[in-house]
Amino acid sequence: SVRGRDLGSAVIDAQQRVAQQVQLPGGYRLDWAGEFGELQEAIERLAVAVPLSLILICVLLYMNFSSVTDTILATSVMPMALIGGIFALWITGTPFSVSAAIGFVALFGIAAMDGIIVIAYYNKLVADGLARADAIRRACAVQMRPVMMTCIAACVGLLPAAVSTGIGSQVQKPLALVVVGGVLLAPIFILIILPVLIELFSRRTA
Repeated sequence: SVRGRDLGSAVIDAQQRVAQQVQLPGGYRLDWAGEFGELQEAIERLAVAVPLSLILICVLLYMNFSSVTDTILATSVMPMALIGGIFALWITGTPFSVSAAIGFVALFGIAAMDGIIVIAYYNKLVADGLARADAIRRACAVQMRPVMMTCIAACVGLLPAAVSTGIGSQVQKPLALVVVGGVLLAPIFILIILPVLIELFSRRTA
């Protein structure tokens, strides 16, 4: 029952001490099982699931935009959301875990959806003949409410789990903290940095 630190670092510390101080006779070996064994299995599964999720998001974005540039612009919001999730873990002293990793995957989906909202409306305005600079300003002004509502809904829904301290909170809390922290900062980055990236890299014309 590890207290005051995360399970992974505690087991790694124990493994190092055992390796230094314990000499096993021939034919014997050590297995680190229990929760740590389950953690290792979960990490191995995530090593496959997370890249597949990101690839699937990119494929769906390309199917929506039919443009590599727009797909890259939409995926650029994911690192912006990542900042808030990392900051939330750091400020609360919560170690990175499998639950937190799943939270980041969910956060990527929310951020990509907000990117689609802004870029799709910008493309529509440009197609209607509006100048690029005017289209960017109007897209951000009109889509600010949908972007904010998307993030607020996710934040409010997971806020009770993010501040919970009861039994089982150690499992759900990292996921909730990542999502809440990410969606609190994501609208700022999406509505400030994404328009700059659109102006620099988008080649969409009427």
